[in-house]
Amino acid sequence: MKVALGQFAVSREWQENAETCMRLMRQAQDGAADLLVLPEGILARDITDPDIVLKTAQPLDGPFMTRVLEASRGSSLTTMTCIHVPAEAGRVFNVLVTVRDGRILSQYRKLHLYDAFSAKESANVQPGDELPELLDVAGLKVGMMTCYDLRFPELARRLAVDGADVIVLPAAWVRGLGKEAHWEVLVTARALENTCYLVAVGECGERNIGASMVVDPLGVAIARAGEAPALVFADIDRARIAHARSVLPVLANRRFARPELAATALPRNEAA
Repeated sequence: MKVALGQFAVSREWQENAETCMRLMRQAQDGAADLLVLPEGILARDITDPDIVLKTAQPLDGPFMTRVLEASRGSSLTTMTCIHVPAEAGRVFNVLVTVRDGRILSQYRKLHLYDAFSAKESANVQPGDELPELLDVAGLKVGMMTCYDLRFPELARRLAVDGADVIVLPAAWVRGLGKEAHWEVLVTARALENTCYLVAVGECGERNIGASMVVDPLGVAIARAGEAPALVFADIDRARIAHARSVLPVLANRRFARPELAATALPRNEAA
């Protein structure tokens, strides 16, 4: 499978972001990619307006996704990205949407909201309550996580135990002291500890680091982007996955049961 990482800076206008997405889709198709991964929160971004996700959210049948779906029509390219979709009580869902040939194949509502480092995503965003499904792309099983999910190894392990060969992670990873190091360590760890490929794509605007990367099942970074907009390609090798799981059989050797999603939030003393 050939994957394309479409790193870009999200603007304040959804129309401009839709044009960027469609351009990256065309370029990914021209590059013979099977999968294009775009960043998190691509409808609109404005660091001076914390409520922009509420003001710009669109339903999945809204004008943004209509244009993206039309651009995907007639192509075998699978595209994954995240947009904010209206929810109840004046909040939104952060939804990872998968598109192919004019259809929405899946939608995953982000489980772990970024209430950390003085941010509070939950002020505007309602968390999901279902695990992401695995999708078949070019004969490989692909699992999904979104940004802050990266800090929770249980989700990546659940996807791997369920059969994921590749985990995709759209993100908008905020700059900060040590944050770039956190990103690289965690992306690498999630790939290595689960002997799967990790495809992580970051937004690269005023506040976020970009730094998109692909890490293979033995923890080797095989593709990287810097802090500027970029389209990076990488090959996902089925034989590399088999080799990693042969020499490092952590999934077979594990002594813990398959992680399960908690029905409700844990009490504070249990969640610490």
